[in-house]
Amino acid sequence: MKVITIGKRLVLVEQVAFVEPFDPAANPEFKPEKDFRARVVLLDRQMVLTEQTPQEFATEHGLHLFAEDNVAVNRALQYKIETFEPTESFKPLSPYQTRLKWRDLAGEEQSKLLVTAPETVIAEILDAKIEAPAFARRPARRPARGRSGSRRMEAFRG
Repeated sequence: MKVITIGKRLVLVEQVAFVEPFDPAANPEFKPEKDFRARVVLLDRQMVLTEQTPQEFATEHGLHLFAEDNVAVNRALQYKIETFEPTESFKPLSPYQTRLKWRDLAGEEQSKLLVTAPETVIAEILDAKIEAPAFARRPARRPARGRSGSRRMEAFRG
């Protein structure tokens, strides 16, 4: 269990769902004292602002960065990956192709749209999981002796 400090807040890395760029110009009424550069979104959708970029945060804390979106995701989480197509009622300005889904702490489904193609998301998340260290295997068992019996019996017969 790894605990990280973001400002005054202590957060478990396992609680981080993703990290995305933060644009203070999107909310002109919000005048922070610090130069926040990314928004850390936790499993339950709570947000914490950080002065690191998503790339810096991903590198420091072992998250996987989707460069096309500049979004870092937590490799330890179980994600569902879906293709995304705009509907009549929801037509975002960005050309999103992928919906990344996960379950929050209450079991509710959460999601994040990505511009990165679904095939790329799958390949990069699977590569990240494959690169994770494998657990040690138990030593192989010795083969059974078969019908001839034990060594003691072989010595007795010989």
